Amino acid sequence: MADRTRRFLREEFVTYAYILLYIALSSGQIFFNKWVLSSKEINFPYPLALTMLHMVFSSVLCFIVTKVFKIIKIEEGMTQEIFATSVIPIGAMFAMTLWLGNTAYLYISVSFAQMLKAVMPVAVFILGVAAGLEVMSCRMLLIMSVISFGVLVASYGEMSINWIGVVYQMGGVVGEALRLIFMEIFVKKKGLKLNPISVMYYVSPCSAVCLFIPWIFLEKPKMDARDTWSFHPLILLLNSLCTFALNLSVFLVISHTSALTIRVAGVVKDWVVVLLSALLFADAKLTIINLFGYAIAIAGVAAYNNHKLKKETSRDTLNDSRDDIQSIPLVSPSTALRK
Repeated sequence: MADRTRRFLREEFVTYAYILLYIALSSGQIFFNKWVLSSKEINFPYPLALTMLHMVFSSVLCFIVTKVFKIIKIEEGMTQEIFATSVIPIGAMFAMTLWLGNTAYLYISVSFAQMLKAVMPVAVFILGVAAGLEVMSCRMLLIMSVISFGVLVASYGEMSINWIGVVYQMGGVVGEALRLIFMEIFVKKKGLKLNPISVMYYVSPCSAVCLFIPWIFLEKPKMDARDTWSFHPLILLLNSLCTFALNLSVFLVISHTSALTIRVAGVVKDWVVVLLSALLFADAKLTIINLFGYAIAIAGVAAYNNHKLKKETSRDTLNDSRDDIQSIPLVSPSTALRK
């Protein structure tokens, strides 16, 4: 009994440690990116180049982890057709999300960017309805209205809005919503489920290529023409390593808990980022209206996550019932009479 209790406590401790690690890495990565892109010390205002560096680094590390040391196994079942119709679109949307999201940090504060991200479920739901993956209902319409109202109130409370930054951030939200829609199609219609490291193994190279093309035309000429910027290999390498560690922490949390835990931890992380950014960055000034609107939006996000959990639970229960029915052996009448 004592051994079982100690084992349970150890498992609980490890689980919560992974969750705290995810929250710390996710929050830290946001602050790290903001510092690299906007600080005068680093002087590297190139979000495309930074994001492309992340993807190249992630591709190399995923190859080393899965193919060289074989610490994590890549699930089988990937075909050229699935790669072309699913992985490439997911990689392109992932590149779009990271590029536009990081670019927004050049124009708006970290706290306001996080508040705008709260509108993500609205974008996912609207695109899901358009793709036939979601069904419009009064309950979901109410939840989407609450989230939208909260974001509007938070935006109204922003002391100085830079609309260029807002456009970039909302573009990143749309890109992330499209990525999630493609992921759902990928899982439902293709029938292939991959852990986060396997996803990064396939997606990172695609994202790197998708980022390289606009980088040539948009940022490379600026970098060539500007003599004042400097490349800090150690800092940028550490920044890329933190990005990979964040993806690995997602894998650890999901493997020990569930995808819903990541959503809940993400909500906690958002609050941590909003509050800490006001202390760390001079451009992040929170108001009562900011926090009130964000609290309304987060309440809507919590209701959305609860709705998705119930939907996934009912679907899993239905699938388990079907499996149980299919596993019942069929007995012919003659065999039953003999018994």
